[in-house]
Amino acid sequence: MDQPEPLLVRDRASGQLVPERVFGGGALRFLYGTPQGLLLTRLLAARRPFSVLYGLAQRGRLSRRRVGAFAEALGIDASEAEKPLGEYRSLDEFFARRLRAGARPIDPHPDHLVSPADGRALAWQALPARLTIKDSQVGLRELVGEAALADELAGGPALLVRLAPADYHRFHFPAAGVAGRPRVLPGGLHSVHPIALAAGAPSLLNRRAVTRLESDRFGPLLLIEVGAMIVGTIEHTYFPGRVEKGAEKGTFHFGGSTVLVLARAGRVVWDEDLLASTAEGLETLVRMGTRVGRRGEAG
Repeated sequence: MDQPEPLLVRDRASGQLVPERVFGGGALRFLYGTPQGLLLTRLLAARRPFSVLYGLAQRGRLSRRRVGAFAEALGIDASEAEKPLGEYRSLDEFFARRLRAGARPIDPHPDHLVSPADGRALAWQALPARLTIKDSQVGLRELVGEAALADELAGGPALLVRLAPADYHRFHFPAAGVAGRPRVLPGGLHSVHPIALAAGAPSLLNRRAVTRLESDRFGPLLLIEVGAMIVGTIEHTYFPGRVEKGAEKGTFHFGGSTVLVLARAGRVVWDEDLLASTAEGLETLVRMGTRVGRRGEAG
C-alpha cells in the first residue's frame, strides 16, 4: 500500500518546508477518505457527545501514564511547560498546559498585531465572500452568525491559525483593547486537519465562540475559536473588559482546533511571508506573541 504524502508546512524562522507530525493520521484518512468512515463521521465521530466522552477519558487519572509518551511521540518541548511532566494529573491537563514565564515573549510594538496562538497560519488580505480552504467552503455570514457583523467585516483581512495536538493550546488576545463576552454558536465537531478539509468537511462551522474586541490600534477585531473533533470544550479564562496584548483568553481541551482573527478592511496588513505562503497553498508555523501583521492606513 502506498504511503500518503507527508503534510508540509513552512517553518517561519528558516523558510524551509518541514513535515508535520499528524496525530491519528490513519484514523483521519479512514474517517474522511472511505465511504464507511464518512458514514461513521456523520453518525458519531463529528457529534459533540463523542468528543465530550473522549475528553472525559483524557481527564481521568489513568491517562496521566500517557503524558510522557504523548510528548515524546509528537516532539513537544516539555521544558517550556509550566510544570514537570510528572506533576500533570491527566493527559488533558498537560494538553491544556500553561507555559513557563517568558516562553512566549510578546512583540511590544503597539502597531504590531500578534499571533493569538501557536500553530499553522493562513492569511488573506481581503476575505472573499466564501472562504475556501482545500475543498471546504464557508460563507462569512455563516461563520460569524450575524448578517450585520458579516457586512461590517466583508472584504477585510483574516488570519486563521490551526492548532495541532502537539501545540500549546491556550489562546491569547492579539491586541490590547476592550473585550466583550464570547457568543457561542452551535455546530458539529469535524476535524480541522487538511485531510478533513480536503474531503470538504464543514469544519469552520463547528461549535465555536465569537468575541468582539474593540482594539486600541486596529479598530474592532472579531476573535473566533473553533472546536474540532475530540475537542469537547472551549474554556474562556478572561473577564470581559479591558485586556492587554498577549493576555490569556482561554484554552482548548483535548484535540486540534482553530483560531481566527477578522478585521475591517484597511485596518490590518498581514506580513508578506504569510500572504505569500497562503497564495502557494502552504501554512506557516507561527508562535503566540510574535508579529503577524501591522496597523493599516485606515487604522
